[in-house]
Amino acid sequence: MKLSNNFRLSEFTRSDTAKRLGIENECSSVEQVLNLAYLCHMVLQPLRDRFGPIRINSGYRCPELNKAVGGVANSRHLRGEAADIYLPTIEKGREYLTFLKTLPAVDELIWEQKGDTYWIHVSAKRINE
Repeated sequence: MKLSNNFRLSEFTRSDTAKRLGIENECSSVEQVLNLAYLCHMVLQPLRDRFGPIRINSGYRCPELNKAVGGVANSRHLRGEAADIYLPTIEKGREYLTFLKTLPAVDELIWEQKGDTYWIHVSAKRINE
């Protein structure tokens, strides 16, 4: 299922950890899919249009996967409102971050690192609660 011009739902449910642990990481509600589509249209597609292909490390996470990866209990990934974007270089990450800060739909940006791997956690809420 296409979420935007260049993003498919499978990119957001794919997980090496889920595969390794036998976890079925599929969206369980239409709302989660709508949230991912909003994130793609309002944040990730504009980023891709500006910089070319980007890689999503983590998108939607079912509760079991979220726990397995050490995600917080109220993670925005659980609702399909967040994605972690792989950064090929620190310089490219700075460019992504600068651009993402200009997008009005972005409500959370976190620069993260584990070892020599860097990523940006970005989220956007479709509906104000």
